Amino acid sequence: MAIFTICGSVLWLVAQVIRQVQPLATGLGPHHPARMFRRITALLIATLALASLRAQFDTLLEPVASRSLADKLWFMAGFFTILTNLSTAAHLFAVARNWQIPASRAANQLVSILLVALIYHTLLAGLMQPEGLAWWANQGLHTAVPLAYLVWWLVFAPKGITRADMPYWFIYPAAYFIYSLIRGKLTGFWPYPFLNADAVGMLQLTFAVIGMFAFVALMCLAVLTLARRLNRSA
Repeated sequence: MAIFTICGSVLWLVAQVIRQVQPLATGLGPHHPARMFRRITALLIATLALASLRAQFDTLLEPVASRSLADKLWFMAGFFTILTNLSTAAHLFAVARNWQIPASRAANQLVSILLVALIYHTLLAGLMQPEGLAWWANQGLHTAVPLAYLVWWLVFAPKGITRADMPYWFIYPAAYFIYSLIRGKLTGFWPYPFLNADAVGMLQLTFAVIGMFAFVALMCLAVLTLARRLNRSA
């Protein structure tokens, strides 16, 4: 839990300067220094995500490591972590090219990437002990990218979201659950132990999914509340 205490302290400090920094990134031309900084930081975070993904690819374990390129990519595509970091990188690369990300899309991405971090650090971190490059890949995907995107969202992302946006934020996690369930039933590959229907049974899986989506709902409410407060203080 120490990591959450540290992260909370860092985010509190970040929040103290948002009132000064946030207005600089809005309402200005695309070549204004503040807007350029927004794009540069987006590019850096996207690059970090891609570097972490590449490191994860390079440290795949056997028997996956000896398979074909297509098989390795298909294996990685089974993980919510991989897909979400890839989505985060794609969104931020678009921002770096001066795309104005919609407020609801930015918040949706925040909920998804924070879900990656929170599930890993609460449920999965104790199940694996990566070393060397694999450790760096693991920390990049589950800690560094989520925290970096959170700070970027706090400072630069538009925050004009409402309760009407929240149902759309459930689409991606729900689609992933359906995808992983179908893939698991067809291939026997279950990326996460708590989603392994063959091992835990459908009843326990149902309870796990209900709990997960209740947690997502709380995250959505937290993001909405924070966005409203930041909008009022801007």
